Amino acid sequence: MWQITPDGLPCLKKQLKKHGHWVNSLALSTDYVLRTGAFDHTGKQYSSSPDEVRKAALKRYDQAKGKYGERLVSGSDDFTMILWDQSVSDQPKKRLSGHQQLVNHVCFSPNGQWIASASFDKSVKIWDGITREFITTFRDHFGPVYQISRMLLSGSKDSTLKIWDIGLRELKKDLPGHADESHENISSTIVGN
Repeated sequence: MWQITPDGLPCLKKQLKKHGHWVNSLALSTDYVLRTGAFDHTGKQYSSSPDEVRKAALKRYDQAKGKYGERLVSGSDDFTMILWDQSVSDQPKKRLSGHQQLVNHVCFSPNGQWIASASFDKSVKIWDGITREFITTFRDHFGPVYQISRMLLSGSKDSTLKIWDIGLRELKKDLPGHADESHENISSTIVGN
């Protein structure tokens, strides 16, 4: 983990080491508070004061952290994910296992309730972001799943996009017919109801 010094230079703060191989993806539970724009439905405009902008950002950040704090999840070539509370310890809170091949992508829902993982084993797994328990597996791709997204949208090497209903734990809509693999162009967001 890196921290930016007051001079604007990166400084190594901490190393989190527990995966047996490369880390392919990282997700921060508070990542979504760092973003604002047309999709936040607020239309807020801040004065030109940097202090006002900073205070508003800190307020959003504190709300997003809530009582569960900021969490980090990493996905690896060792077929596992690790959930970290990096502010407390460099030791993992829990290793999340179950994929049969490397984990390509991980993300939190904006409220931190869900963690989703995409894998070369052609599946998407859902985990409870608070209790850290496994919820369900979505399987309907015929190729490696590269990325997961809003309303749980997954894109695969099989040239399909699939929309999943997390609540019902089933495929909601299949979007076939893409000319090539579907991976780089999906926004990494999931929304749980």
